[in-house]
Amino acid sequence: MSSERLTKALRRKIFERAKGRCEYCLSPAKYALHPFEADHIVPRSKGGSTSLENLALSCGCHRFKAAHTYARDPKTGRLVRLFNPRKDKWTRHFRWSEDLSQIIGITAIGLATVSVLRLNRQELIELRRLLILVGEHPAQRTTNAKPSKKAGE
Repeated sequence: MSSERLTKALRRKIFERAKGRCEYCLSPAKYALHPFEADHIVPRSKGGSTSLENLALSCGCHRFKAAHTYARDPKTGRLVRLFNPRKDKWTRHFRWSEDLSQIIGITAIGLATVSVLRLNRQELIELRRLLILVGEHPAQRTTNAKPSKKAGE
C-alpha cells in the first residue's frame, strides 16, 4: 500500500491501529484541541513513503520531529535513531514518572525522542493530569497504575 496520497481509508486505518492515541506520547485524540495527523516515520524528504507501514498517528509531536530520524542522546551526546512506532515497543524505551505526568526515556533512543519531540511539554503534562482524574491516562488504561498524590493535587 505505497501511494503518495493519504486517503480517508488510510487515515482511518492509521487511527484504528493506534487506537486513537498519539503513537509517540500516547495522548488520546478525543481530548485533543487540534486534529491528529499522520506522521511519516521516515520523512518523505528522506525517501519515506506514504504507506501504512511508514505512518504513525500523531498529535503535535510530529511538528517537533519534523524531518528528524536521528538525534543526540542528551546523556552521552551520541547520535541515535528516534523511536519508531512500527519497529519499537514503547515500554522498552519509555516509562511514566511516579505521578504519571511525564514520560521518562530509559534508553538512548527514548532519551533522544523525549528531547526532540518534546514529549513533556507543558500542555501534555496538564493533559495527563486531567486524564488521571477521568481515568483515561494511558498508564491507567494498560496497567491500572495509580499516580502518587502529587498528580491529583
